Amino acid sequence: MTALGKLFRTTAFKLTLIYLVIFSVFAVFLLGYFAWNTRRLITEQIHQTVDAEITGLAEQYRLGGIRRLVLVIDARTRRPGFSLYLVTTPAGQGLAGNVGSLAHGVLDTDGWSETEYRRLDESEGSRHGALVRVFQLPGGFRLLVGRDLEERERLYDIVVAAGRWSIALIVVLGLAGGFFVTRRVLKRVDAMTETARTIMAGNFSGRLAIAGTGDELDRLAENLNAMLERIEALMRGLKEVSDNIAHDLKTPLTRLRNRCEQALRTSRDEAGYRAALEATIEESDALIRTFNALLMIARAESGQAREDMGNFDAAEITRDVAELYEPLADEKGLMLSVDASAAAPVHGNRELVSQALANLLDNAIKYVGSRPHVVNGAEADIVVKALNDNDHILLTVGDRGPGIPEADRGRATERFVRLERSRSEPGSGLGLSLAAAVARLHGGELRLEDNHPGLNAVIALPRAEPPRNDA
Repeated sequence: MTALGKLFRTTAFKLTLIYLVIFSVFAVFLLGYFAWNTRRLITEQIHQTVDAEITGLAEQYRLGGIRRLVLVIDARTRRPGFSLYLVTTPAGQGLAGNVGSLAHGVLDTDGWSETEYRRLDESEGSRHGALVRVFQLPGGFRLLVGRDLEERERLYDIVVAAGRWSIALIVVLGLAGGFFVTRRVLKRVDAMTETARTIMAGNFSGRLAIAGTGDELDRLAENLNAMLERIEALMRGLKEVSDNIAHDLKTPLTRLRNRCEQALRTSRDEAGYRAALEATIEESDALIRTFNALLMIARAESGQAREDMGNFDAAEITRDVAELYEPLADEKGLMLSVDASAAAPVHGNRELVSQALANLLDNAIKYVGSRPHVVNGAEADIVVKALNDNDHILLTVGDRGPGIPEADRGRATERFVRLERSRSEPGSGLGLSLAAAVARLHGGELRLEDNHPGLNAVIALPRAEPPRNDA
């Protein structure tokens, strides 16, 4: 397709053409109305002038008879101008005036008429247009007074000619403006198309150019760039997940195979085989938990869990999760404290929020030290809270463990990331990733803060609106 063809097919050019046609129609209508109204006003002025002159001449006839009227008409015909006068006998013979000939039948009918005429001092064949009024005087004499229409027609022609040039100028300027605007729009759209092709070719770092004008194309580019950043982050995360799965799951799968091979090679009795099978089942359960965590993260990030959302009390979930993990904390010699007395309404997926809070609490129990510390005036190593903070609900798990250095907190929520001090502990490095994904799904965020000492993990979720009572 040629460049001109692309230009004609653009929406901007089509809209410009439509607006140009509409504007031209309105301009023609407006100029036509102006020309018609100008002609009507001139005609009304002629009517008023002629009526006034007839009234005056009829008065002259009444005062001095036909002789005085003829003298007045002769005097007026010597003045320059476009006025027409004619006085005739009852038989139609001219007595005075500047009209040489008229169209047939004009003098036979009283009133207004538009006719052709020839002036008395012009040669035969000359014709002009005139608006005249015939008035019958007492005694059968006829008086004709009128006005040449040359002035009216000339003004009308001037208005029409100006209208034609105006319409032509509007069309030319409109088309030129349409070409200019369309080329600018097409240039930006072509730049967006080229960037899109680059992205489709695999370069996800490409972004649409923003002109800075704040127009609809800029807003579209900003939204598309935000979408591209999200896609790039997802693709990067997918690549990292694939690499991490290949590295982190290879070890337990290798251990499974080695244990099975060792059992086949070394076990001689039922007890040996049973021990090997139990170890294999335990390793398989760990793998299943890892894949379940990955599936929950994928479900949260894809937004599928939104279908199961509803209103629930996050404080109740906090108490239930703390009660579930209290025996494990006691087993490790840790004190677990719960502060979730006030209602904390949240709209979301109850199962995912519970799992996210459970992951934070499991991490706290796993990494915290065994020596008790004083928190809020009571001995506690781990404090779990559900707090109301204006329009947000804060689910917090604070511990007195080693914490996470500030430089590593951004990486800690990535999948399969395990910091150096946690390498010796069991786990897959997916707990914080799941908590962060659940928080994003609910329009909130996961914050990792310093607990002085230890870590304070906070899931901030939007507070649910209270139900309306229309009764």
